[in-house]
Amino acid sequence: METITVWTKQHQDVWTNLERDGRHVASRAGIRRDLGEEDASLVLAVYDWLAGRLPTAGKPADAVYPVWVSRSGDAAMLPGPGFVILELQVDLGLITDVNIAKWGAILNYSYIPADEADARRHRKRMEAHGVSDAKAFMSRFYPELKEEIVQSWDRLFDDSVQLGSGAAYGVLWEIRREWVKCATR
Repeated sequence: METITVWTKQHQDVWTNLERDGRHVASRAGIRRDLGEEDASLVLAVYDWLAGRLPTAGKPADAVYPVWVSRSGDAAMLPGPGFVILELQVDLGLITDVNIAKWGAILNYSYIPADEADARRHRKRMEAHGVSDAKAFMSRFYPELKEEIVQSWDRLFDDSVQLGSGAAYGVLWEIRREWVKCATR
């Protein structure tokens, strides 16, 4: 079993739960707490999509959403009031890479093109309807366009499709207390 060191920024309640219960799984309530009600409502649709597409290896029955990790301590962000940075040592097989640029596109409800020709085709289609990707996604008036956008998100896991750099975050289904090597407040 190959292990890797990763970092994650979590609400201080996660650390409290880890010390008390020995594990943590991400929940809808936790996302709402961390992001605030308004921002959470904007991302939960894409979090639901992501959770439904991730490999289930190592997924506990009570896990709803993945936990985000970084392969660089610097990328995990500075600790702030109410938050803790956890340094974890985990089995590499439990982590799924998520391309940062593609995930950013998904968070913006954007289409992920297969290539430049596909990008041009999609842009022309959106221009013909006079809408942006975000407007088509959030509106009930463009179900076919929304479906095309959502289907393109499957390219998140296709390494042959390039968007931006190859930089990636990682996700895993839980944090176990025994994985924590350091907690920085």
